[in-house]
Amino acid sequence: MRENSKNTSGRGQRDLKVRVKKARGKSVAQVRWLERQLNDPYVKRARTEGFRGRAAYKLVELDDKYQFLKPGARVVDLGSAPGGWCQVAVARVNALGEKKGKAIGKVLGVDLQVVEPVAGAELYQLDFLSEGADAQVQSWLGSPADVVLSDMAAASSGHKQTDHLRIISLCEAAAYFAFDVLEIGGSFVAKVLAGGAEGDLQKLLKQRFTKVANVKPPASRADSSEKFVVALGYRGAP
Repeated sequence: MRENSKNTSGRGQRDLKVRVKKARGKSVAQVRWLERQLNDPYVKRARTEGFRGRAAYKLVELDDKYQFLKPGARVVDLGSAPGGWCQVAVARVNALGEKKGKAIGKVLGVDLQVVEPVAGAELYQLDFLSEGADAQVQSWLGSPADVVLSDMAAASSGHKQTDHLRIISLCEAAAYFAFDVLEIGGSFVAKVLAGGAEGDLQKLLKQRFTKVANVKPPASRADSSEKFVVALGYRGAP
């Protein structure tokens, strides 16, 4: 790899940009992706601060704004791999009891694949769409959840509209799961893709929650169509 530098401030400061020098065996798209990763400030920050991916900062920024991860909260993270969101949740709900005098929360992550252990979180291999998954999660949690999180995305087909419909369908499934496990007053936070089919999901959530917001946190890349729905104040069945 080599570094290209350019003066961007007029004050003698240099913006160092990493370029991939050798791209043998890689496509142009792969090279661009690699360069973007190498130059992404959130990727660098995640490595420094010990998070498993830049996606952790999306949850950090959402919670900074809406404050749904409170000490003592019981959290379910759907599609928890690679574990970055669980890391954030553990710290913020005080699952390790490190904040003296604060209530101790609980974080439970489920995923189709085995996830490397996260200190302070309980991780299970489970398809949340399977029959009885909601009851199983409540059994593991010991009580209804205060927060249900989902950073899940369906496998890309390469067709923008198809991918949009798939992730909306996945988000709706996560929402119905949340309806089954959430405590009254609880919160639901999930990733969606902008594309025009979110209307039914928004209508559904507004029937069940007192506040529903659509947010694109700074950590979401500008060229990405992803955004997050934050639903607060679960009211139960209409």
